[in-house]
Amino acid sequence: MIRQPFLDGWTVGPKLGAFEAPTPESAPQSVRLPHDAVRDLPRSADSDHGVHTGYVPGGVFEYAKTFDVPDDWREKTVRLEFEGVYRDAVVFLGGDAVTHEPNGYNAFEAVLDPYLRYGEPNRVTVEARAHRDSRWYSGAGIYRPVHLVVADPVHIPLDGTRVTTPDIDEDRAVVELATTVRNASRHTRTLRLTWTLNSPDGSDVASGTAPVTVLPGTDAVARVRLAVDDPSLWSTDAPVLYEARTTLATEAGDVIDTDAAAFGIRRLQVDAARGLRINGATVKLRGACVHHDSGPLGAATFAAAEDRRVRLLKAAGFNALRSAHNPMSRAMLDACDRHGVLVMDELTDTWTRSKVAFDAAPSFPERWRHDVAALVAKDVNRPSVIMYSIGNEILELATPAGSAWSRRLAEEVRAHDDSRFVTNGINGIIANLGRFREAGGDEASESAAADPNTMMATMGDMMARANASELVTASTEESASVLDVVGFNYAESRYELDREHFPNRVIVGSETFPSRIEQMWELVERLDHVIGDFTWTGWDYLGEAGIGRVDYPDEPGYTPTGTAGPYPHLLAGCGDIDITGFRRPVSYYREIVFGLRTDPYLAVHPPRHHGRLTATTPWGWDDTVSSWTWDAAPGAPVTVDVYAPGDEVELQLNGVSLGVAAVGAEKAFRARFETRYRPGELVAIARTGGSEIGRCTLRTAGEVGLAASVEESEVPVDGLGFVAISLADADGIVAVDADRLVTVTVAGDAELVALGTGRIRTEESFSGPSVTTHDGRALAIVRPTGPGVATVTVTADGLAAASVSLTVS
Repeated sequence: MIRQPFLDGWTVGPKLGAFEAPTPESAPQSVRLPHDAVRDLPRSADSDHGVHTGYVPGGVFEYAKTFDVPDDWREKTVRLEFEGVYRDAVVFLGGDAVTHEPNGYNAFEAVLDPYLRYGEPNRVTVEARAHRDSRWYSGAGIYRPVHLVVADPVHIPLDGTRVTTPDIDEDRAVVELATTVRNASRHTRTLRLTWTLNSPDGSDVASGTAPVTVLPGTDAVARVRLAVDDPSLWSTDAPVLYEARTTLATEAGDVIDTDAAAFGIRRLQVDAARGLRINGATVKLRGACVHHDSGPLGAATFAAAEDRRVRLLKAAGFNALRSAHNPMSRAMLDACDRHGVLVMDELTDTWTRSKVAFDAAPSFPERWRHDVAALVAKDVNRPSVIMYSIGNEILELATPAGSAWSRRLAEEVRAHDDSRFVTNGINGIIANLGRFREAGGDEASESAAADPNTMMATMGDMMARANASELVTASTEESASVLDVVGFNYAESRYELDREHFPNRVIVGSETFPSRIEQMWELVERLDHVIGDFTWTGWDYLGEAGIGRVDYPDEPGYTPTGTAGPYPHLLAGCGDIDITGFRRPVSYYREIVFGLRTDPYLAVHPPRHHGRLTATTPWGWDDTVSSWTWDAAPGAPVTVDVYAPGDEVELQLNGVSLGVAAVGAEKAFRARFETRYRPGELVAIARTGGSEIGRCTLRTAGEVGLAASVEESEVPVDGLGFVAISLADADGIVAVDADRLVTVTVAGDAELVALGTGRIRTEESFSGPSVTTHDGRALAIVRPTGPGVATVTVTADGLAAASVSLTVS
């Protein structure tokens, strides 16, 4: 098989109607895939996509590429494999329609054979549409990779080899392989499949072979069971991966196709008494919900960016990710397999009832089986995937018809893969919006009619009572009963209640408020039937703009807007990690709550806002930064928070004690101090029973200049380079209160593809070349153009330039 990236040589522009004339503004632009067609479009307050996408508009786009088709391809089958096109993709070859894939997250094939013109250039075009079809920033276009496949008419199709490990003992594991062979020819063919299993060090550990006869125009599945002695088991602490290599050959030994699949050997168990177990050991899910965009890159999916996100999320204490609310990319799944991060992969945000004007609900009754099959085919070999979620906050879930859909979907998933657990993100309030007056009262009913997010943010304790009501209990019972693990969104009030009502029910907090993690995690640790918590969110994202922002109501002209951030808000502002990969204070608080950190953490409220009231949402956090470098007069009042385990914290400034405060007096794992800002060294010392358990130190920056550092000095030609930019002194201490415009240039064998910060309210573009730092930081992302060397230079008025180099291999 010839399978190669099909990423270069594309153009993209607005899709013109048959009777529309092109204009200079609509002229196609050259691009390299993957590509987000809307990231750089002009934003405006009157965008009809509004706060959902961060005021980024949609559109209809046409991608085009011309490629040579040699005459010797006549005896082959030729196809394009798309990992994802958002949305409503139509593929044409030479003007002829080849295939249509409505779902923006499904991988799909375009079989080109009937339309190819051999011995000459062929032109492929792909249309993509993004309207008001998403509740978050979806991006648009060919945003995931594309591959060109040239194969024998008898071949192994995409996701053609399935690997399962149904029988695992300490000294032996059975690996079951099932390979599909597709015959696109006019003749019956008898061929031979050979399977070889490789251990992590590359050595062969088992092999088998079998003949397979495939009738014309059909598929045949060949199977083998292989035993692996002394298997190394995959887990979050030891993510050991094996590889299954498959060869399809003639009986004479001529190889006509090959396939390879990574897999892990691991055992899953779950029950209400012992929770989730992996290889017999209990695991509590320290989970993060994540959207699919990559911040400054928009929705474009790069393997290097997905790997970086997974690595940084795990380093911050998470061991599980929930793809919200759509199937996870193959690149992120690869990273989760490699780094030992568990996955709840989610099918969809809607079933038959729409949440926004042009979403996928109208076609769901016709497409659901296809979508389930695509999800499972992508995931089935992944040791990281432990749960399939069949939906998120489904509107019709609490109705008889919704219960029937719940059962139908759960059983369809099991028909494709019964080796993993099925869950659903149930929000009993959202599922009962039509009957909310009965459950929540007049005030909550009015909030629900305006905006469900605002309703949940303003209900407070009323939401807990509503989720624990008999209405929610009865109306969601059937939909919950079809699940292996019941996911609850913002419904921790059900955790203990359901232990009594439904003693066999296993629960996961599929979506929870980050501001309440200390309460959530106490429940997870104490209750055996609650297997984990997934915060909203682990990594900040584009769209749902301002949902986690901090407002100061005394600002002139301030108008409360619920959870909707007014223009120019772009980011949600609710991630533990911002879109550049920088950990926000809430991330360190969570790490302490998880019991993974004993050192305290200093979070300082900006002195310029001292004493001002704030307006926040449950998705937000305090307006704090871990810094002792402020543009404030000595003696200015300042509030200092210390996140810590233990009993008490002592705060010292320049060697002088500022006092001791109890941990947890107002909020668990936090001590708060009111003091005065003076430059120097601020130290927090955490103690338990009078003994020190850890300390944290902040120092005031000296003379500040530009600093730039590349995360990896050598990157592959198909990778990315991540360059951290900061305003820092010689010791690397960042000045968070002195933001300024920086400009980035790239020379050599790379190009600047993204430049951004974690600022949630901005009108600056991610396309560069300039951006204003946020809290003294920015991130530049460069993409190699070929092997060689690239130099990234950062400049700012009044400061010496900073440069870094990277090698492209």
